[in-house]
Amino acid sequence: MRSTASPATNPAPGPGSTPAPTWDPQQYLHHSQHRTRPFLDLLGRIPELPSGDRPARIADIGCGPGNVTALLAERWPTAHITGFDLSPEMLAEAEKEYAGPTPGGGRLDFRPADAAHWTPDEPYDLIVSNAALQWVPDHAESFAGWIDALTPGGTFAFQVPGNFTAPSHALLGELCETPRWSSRLDTHGRRFVHILDPADYLVRLTDLGCTTDAWETTYLQLLSGEDPVLDWVKGTALRPVLTELADDPEETAEFLGQYGDLLRKAYPPGPHGTVFPFRRIFAVARRPV
Repeated sequence: MRSTASPATNPAPGPGSTPAPTWDPQQYLHHSQHRTRPFLDLLGRIPELPSGDRPARIADIGCGPGNVTALLAERWPTAHITGFDLSPEMLAEAEKEYAGPTPGGGRLDFRPADAAHWTPDEPYDLIVSNAALQWVPDHAESFAGWIDALTPGGTFAFQVPGNFTAPSHALLGELCETPRWSSRLDTHGRRFVHILDPADYLVRLTDLGCTTDAWETTYLQLLSGEDPVLDWVKGTALRPVLTELADDPEETAEFLGQYGDLLRKAYPPGPHGTVFPFRRIFAVARRPV
């Protein structure tokens, strides 16, 4: 919310009295193959968990509609996995599709939680977050508490989008700040300002005593369909704007028309579709045994 996770952010208004966005699980899942790929790459770098013969205990922060959480159950079939998210829409979808016993003898469950304030109430072998922490200001300040909650040899792993200076996001912010929209939308287009560089994550997690691997990847995603980049951002970056304009369909259509025009110029279609570069930042930190 990436990818497969939606943000678990504050339900109350944040800076500038901006409410949390309303999420649409089906819109989010339109590009599920592209959204899931970074999580699979992250999953491949997570070492074996220290649970031994007992079922592993896993937390997924910002689980979104649950399809990524279910991939954790494929890797650790006997694990007890809990997905945390603040979006009622996302949690309802996750519970409907995935909650309950898993084929390997484990269990999936889902709970409401705010990633900005989530404090583990039990030890975990793995705490993972997929495309959610970009919505949480100062999320790196939570790392110490999350690392402390890991069992010895446990892992904290996450990935976040790192493309917030890309045309898709820069144009959204600029449009929101034009005279036509500034009084209504204010900072709704510039909420993704909380990401650190991979080196910063590496240093912070290593300072906490972890063996850390941090890296970045730019995926050249080939999107198809009419206005595919607009369709992509409708599931993520555009949610605050769509939430704010939800009471006025005419304004929504006007904004989408203007933004779509800008995106078509920035990302023109080619002979095989529209290339949409997307940078992702990853970190895998293992607590010493």
